[in-house]
Amino acid sequence: MSDASPSLEPVAATAAARPLRPAREAALQLFNLRMIAAAFYFCLAMAGARSLTWMTQTDTVADWIFEWATFTRQTLLTALSVLAMLAVAEAWLARRPGAPIVVRGVAIAIGAAVGTLLRFKVANMGDPEAPLHWAWLLSTTLLWLLLGCLFSALLQTLREERRVQAHLVELARQHDRLQAQQMEAQFSALNAQIEPHFLFNTLANVKRLYETVPERGRDMLTSLIAYLRAALPSMRQGMSTLGQELELARSYLTILQMRMGDRLRFDIVADAALFATPLPPMVLPTLVENAIKHGLSALPEGGRIDISAHREPGGDGLTLEVRDTGQGFAASGGSGVGLANTRARLSAMFGREAWLELEAAAPRGVVARVRVPLLDSRRGAGQATASAEARVAT
Repeated sequence: MSDASPSLEPVAATAAARPLRPAREAALQLFNLRMIAAAFYFCLAMAGARSLTWMTQTDTVADWIFEWATFTRQTLLTALSVLAMLAVAEAWLARRPGAPIVVRGVAIAIGAAVGTLLRFKVANMGDPEAPLHWAWLLSTTLLWLLLGCLFSALLQTLREERRVQAHLVELARQHDRLQAQQMEAQFSALNAQIEPHFLFNTLANVKRLYETVPERGRDMLTSLIAYLRAALPSMRQGMSTLGQELELARSYLTILQMRMGDRLRFDIVADAALFATPLPPMVLPTLVENAIKHGLSALPEGGRIDISAHREPGGDGLTLEVRDTGQGFAASGGSGVGLANTRARLSAMFGREAWLELEAAAPRGVVARVRVPLLDSRRGAGQATASAEARVAT
């Protein structure tokens, strides 16, 4: 037993010393150089205002400055006494929380009384027989008690405001995290709707070719498998790039051209410097599919699809266009699930900075136009080519 006692002493000492650090910090938050300087300037202003009322016509400027300095010293003694007792009260509350208003009030009263007595002693150091006027002692103590309570209330209000602001900042961070999680879930849900919509229409075309021209159907199925092998990873990602979307659109149109022959012609023009621009996955293939389904497929002669991507004149946005020479809005109001989900994905990713619009083309057809902000992104940067413009035409 005698060996165990010494080993427990450091632990007990450490446990007893733990409250000292927050108590010391709480005291230093009040009694520090910044607070002392603030008290000095307050006393300097108050003494200057009071000394002006004492100035008579016979007083010189030197006398007035001396009185001002003397009264500043006297008031500063009381102010520092109140400030020191408030610091002691904060240290006490840091160790033993409870009844803060009472503890601070008692500390301010003690500080005001001690400071007033200290003022009297300092002012009458050369006259030990000077009488103490109790009315002056009471009035001065009450004045500094009032000033100390006002200062303490203001300080606690500022502290509470800082706590509320810190809490609001934390709530904002939590909101941002929840919003990011919600956006991720929304992307997953929209992907789950777009993928069947895109794939089932493409597989229906393969089935139709197998029923009419089996050889071309097999070729198209081979091309479709190669396309899906490249497209499905992109469809599962939360972000794609313009370069990836253009490649998918080119592959998709190549597959459709095998079915439609001369009835489908297409052209893709884009600045390679924009290939790394972020886009939601499957945006461009969805627009191309919409142009084929609602624009060209119903026309015996078919038509043409032109895809272009260029930077806006202001330089802060990318405009992506899919223009077809189909039958226009006669058979489509632009309310399909693919377009609706594309609008939702653009809004979820970029907010009001991105949009999708449809307009009639001349002499016929529809122009689907997507606008997205230009964001810094390293994804897709390796897809940029050495040329300033990439052009794929058939």
